[in-house]
Amino acid sequence: MLEIKNLQVSYGAISALHGISLSVPHGKIVTLIGANGAGKTTTLKTISGLLKPQSGEIFYEGRNIAGLPPHQIVKLGVSHVPEGRMIFANLTVLENLQLGAYLQHDKKIIRDELENIFNLFPRLQEREKQIAGTLSGGEQQMLAIGRALMSKPKLLLLDEPSLGLAPLLVKAIFEIIVEINREQNITILLVEQNANLALEISHFGYVLETGKVVLAGDSAALRQNPQVKSAYLGGI
Repeated sequence: MLEIKNLQVSYGAISALHGISLSVPHGKIVTLIGANGAGKTTTLKTISGLLKPQSGEIFYEGRNIAGLPPHQIVKLGVSHVPEGRMIFANLTVLENLQLGAYLQHDKKIIRDELENIFNLFPRLQEREKQIAGTLSGGEQQMLAIGRALMSKPKLLLLDEPSLGLAPLLVKAIFEIIVEINREQNITILLVEQNANLALEISHFGYVLETGKVVLAGDSAALRQNPQVKSAYLGGI
């Protein structure tokens, strides 16, 4: 579904990605793990059009989308749940969700998608008239994922969904991520600091270090890799 070839991205004079290549098969969960500053968030932002690559190609369903504006990429079926949620804090839960469907003009489809989101996240339905900024961290994460799903994506980019959440909520969010992948057949590219959990639910993984892919493979094999265990899994 997604293939990145020799992607280079810079922030001014600072190079963030040094020619990375990776692929995301249709229907799978692929995770990017690595330390802060490794280039994980930069990769997702470049795929979704928030950053322009210096060079390289990003093929989504066979089309090179590198450099396209974000709204066109969303229209093609790619949704991005950014690090830190980035919800519209002064709008209600319902308004946030409706904004996720801004490219959809069929009111029935929007109603159906809302129903799907409320089935997936009953808490959001309970709070649909509540101002989003007053939600708990876990509820805001649910809202950010729900908003992204409102555009009916085929590929979902998730950036640090466990950030700042209590362990029980992290478990619940990750169970929902697996459900989205299995039940809705949505392909997922996941960036996550909790490397053990990310490798547990994903099919394939890539390890990034200072803007380069240093390891790649089946997630189960990566969990057993001594280098990965030592650096990212606390030696377990």
